[in-house]
Amino acid sequence: MPNRLSQESSPYLLQHANNPVDWYTWGEEALAKAKSEDKPIFLSIGYSACHWCHVMERESFENKAIAILMNQFFINIKIDREERPDLDTIYMEAVVAMTGQGGWPLSVFLTPDGLPFYGGTYFPPTPRYGMPSFEQVLQAITEAYHTKKDYLATNTQALLQQIKSSATLSLQANKPLDDVVSELATQAIAQSFDRKHGGLNEAPKFPQPMIYEFLLQAYYRNPKENLREMVELTLQKMAAGGIYDQLGGGFHRYSTDDRWLAPHFEKMLYDNALLARLYLHAYQLTGQALYRQVVEETLDYVAREMIAPEGGFYSTQDADSAGEEGKFFLWTPAEIEAVLGAEEGRAFCMAYGVTAEGNFEGKNILHLDHTTETLTSLRESLHRSRNRLFMERQKRVKPSRDEKIITSWNGLMLAAFAEAAQVLEREDYASIATRNAEFILTTMQKEGRLYRTWKAGNAQAKLNGYLEDYACYADGLLALYQTTFKPRWFQAARQLMDAVLTHFTDHENGGFFDTADDHETLISRPKNLSDNAMPCGNSMTARVLLKLATLTGQANYRTPALNSISALQEKMSQYPTALAYWLGTLEFALTSPKEIALIGPLDHPTMQAMRRALFAPYRPQQVVAWSDGLDYEGQPELVQNRPTQADQPTAYVCQNFTCQNPVTTVTELESLL
Repeated sequence: MPNRLSQESSPYLLQHANNPVDWYTWGEEALAKAKSEDKPIFLSIGYSACHWCHVMERESFENKAIAILMNQFFINIKIDREERPDLDTIYMEAVVAMTGQGGWPLSVFLTPDGLPFYGGTYFPPTPRYGMPSFEQVLQAITEAYHTKKDYLATNTQALLQQIKSSATLSLQANKPLDDVVSELATQAIAQSFDRKHGGLNEAPKFPQPMIYEFLLQAYYRNPKENLREMVELTLQKMAAGGIYDQLGGGFHRYSTDDRWLAPHFEKMLYDNALLARLYLHAYQLTGQALYRQVVEETLDYVAREMIAPEGGFYSTQDADSAGEEGKFFLWTPAEIEAVLGAEEGRAFCMAYGVTAEGNFEGKNILHLDHTTETLTSLRESLHRSRNRLFMERQKRVKPSRDEKIITSWNGLMLAAFAEAAQVLEREDYASIATRNAEFILTTMQKEGRLYRTWKAGNAQAKLNGYLEDYACYADGLLALYQTTFKPRWFQAARQLMDAVLTHFTDHENGGFFDTADDHETLISRPKNLSDNAMPCGNSMTARVLLKLATLTGQANYRTPALNSISALQEKMSQYPTALAYWLGTLEFALTSPKEIALIGPLDHPTMQAMRRALFAPYRPQQVVAWSDGLDYEGQPELVQNRPTQADQPTAYVCQNFTCQNPVTTVTELESLL
């Protein structure tokens, strides 16, 4: 019989709807029941594409004997971390403080007041891997809760103070920005860099696109070849590896080995958004066709597989299909030759490392296995073969898809499509970006406030938007504004960030809370400062505020951003991989971005040429605004009261509060850049 989770919209929660566990979602009903019955809470947090979450469900949550224990002695709450990052942050900090490590599935035991007193991640059904069984943990926790309450109370209060301390770090420093920080950070990254395979010296290997965005920005300001070499080696190795879907485009979550070969096969929207933008910037810098190919294949994959009919971007594709991890993506030589024939099949197998022995459980993950020179001679044949194999693969059972729409992730992908539309002159990408913005602002915003998530079939969007939702979506809107120059997108971004300043500001310590001032009261108000798989809300907020300050000249945007950046400089140099987006934001501030106002008709040939001059090359430290010179309503202050010169399209270039003479030719504009 289905449990309460059958009423939810989250695919992750619905995956547990037929468990014999009496699951609750987080809310007053569950918390009140725990208090009235004096039972501890078992809190389980995961997400739909999490492999070990599925394993623990099969082994423990579908086990009737274990479910009886859980139902008798605990109030059991299941959370989708992608819907509730606030709860995930709080209780992940608690588990890391208790055990020294964290991850998903996250398993936490709480008092009825929501205070954590024990936790871990995956627990097996029988003792193994040096861990107790989940049943043993349940029995021990039950006994401890009822016999050692004074001891637990003391420990939970100490742990609560430790959790709260992470949100009280002062971000109100007024120190000058120091370019030595970037130098120290790049040195630290270089020391841990894998000079054979790219990426950092460890397995598993995560793409970590924010690290390489920072290195590109540092190279732009101070062109040291080793910075560019680290970026290019990593991008080339990833594009050739199994972490990249060689037939369908897009990146899997991470590689289990050190050479990008064997991934966990799930695909996350935010990974592909950040990586598409990184490869786009590498293409702008180098002109290498490979990087453009990866951008277009990745965005085309999203357009094909990850867009809802309403215009929102879906969240993830699972690792499993037909009950097996990676089955959708794996090949044998016989399968390939059956599609391509013997001659073309052998050539394809040679190029993509396909052997009879296989490289993953007897089958093959496709990866480019030869030098560029060898593959160049086969380019047309391989392109034809890839298309035929892709069409054959489409007949297979596809991985399941998490079809909820998450605002912050949509903001990252909106930015990728909008920027690629401008740089690559792809009108279809601009249309996708525009549809997404219209959908999110119509469906997931009410009276200037954002919601977190939406899924087809629900009456409305739900859950309060978090800091990352506001900041990431505002960033995407600014990218869309600089592609279309429609003032509605600039105004929408500005309104979102004004809401951030009003509802998320930590007035006492500086920076911004992850939750708004009218959010549900939790045991702590989180303020995450670390960049993980995607930028944290605070680092993205700082970047967007700096862009707005450049477009508007308003100090109320610039000051809190600079305070946050300056306060974290020491930590940036010490922990660059954990603060990579902060480092890129520091680079943006250090370079004093150019403020460029374009005035004149958008369809004029000179104006079009000026736009290409601005956006075709890699120019990370600029913001651009536009007006036709007749109607300035809704446009940024940067263009206000600036007319054309001699009735010709005109560019105004300013930097550090100083403007150059307006210019009317592309040659003059490029000389100012």
